[in-house]
Amino acid sequence: MKQVQISEDLFLLLIKYHILECCNDEEKIVKMLKEKYDSIINRNLYTKYKTAPSEEEKEKARQEYLDRKGIYSSFQW
Repeated sequence: MKQVQISEDLFLLLIKYHILECCNDEEKIVKMLKEKYDSIINRNLYTKYKTAPSEEEKEKARQEYLDRKGIYSSFQW
């Protein structure tokens, strides 16, 4: 199983939320977790693009990565 690193700030917020039941920072936790999730997905797509065995898979992963980053085909060279 792969491991994921999170920032110390997020870790401390999660501890406060789950152990101390301090619910003041729920929105901040959700925002930080969404950002981390997006970065994981983007990294996986980039890796798939770089290691794809066929040109079709490579192009599909590249296009999905660029779409997620907000770089649309009309802007690409």
